[in-house]
Amino acid sequence: MRKTLFTTILLILLFSCGENRSENQPLIENAVDNTDSSLKGSFGSSRYEDNIIDKIYSELIKNDKKLSALDGKILKIHEEESKVIHPYKNIFIKSDDYYRDGKSQTNSITDSLMKHQIEKEIKLSKEKYDLKVKNIKALISQISKNTETINNLYTVFKIRKTLPEIEKYQNAHPLKADSLEHFIGKQNQLLDALKNVK
Repeated sequence: MRKTLFTTILLILLFSCGENRSENQPLIENAVDNTDSSLKGSFGSSRYEDNIIDKIYSELIKNDKKLSALDGKILKIHEEESKVIHPYKNIFIKSDDYYRDGKSQTNSITDSLMKHQIEKEIKLSKEKYDLKVKNIKALISQISKNTETINNLYTVFKIRKTLPEIEKYQNAHPLKADSLEHFIGKQNQLLDALKNVK
């Protein structure tokens, strides 16, 4: 009886290994399938490698000069923003640190008249400085808002540009149940064989 069961199981396994179904192979080439091959070949070479939308968009950029130029402009504006704002931020940080430390050090002054006088001088200096940089801070705030809007618009653009690609990918990979149903049939045969073992 064991030989019969072993032979049955062996035949089922051999039969299942001998089949090579390619139902889910793509019918047409698309950007989504290409994300797999580009990742194998050059992972890390693209700035788009975090999520599937960016990976698909990266594939579209490769074949579209206008998209590539737009992407270059976005990248350049982000780099320029950092360079433009950085010097101002350094000055703000050092100035804020100074006034904070000045206020902290006045706490160690034991002469109340001297303490009051230096606190007043620090406060006047800070108010004068705040007035001087008010417009600069407003401009930097506007730059930040513009960057946020640019990022939002570009994200929406990329999603709209890649939606047809994921739909094309889905259509190129028709999901048929045949191989799954066939496999369940094999499992059922094996289950029957195991149930009848004595």
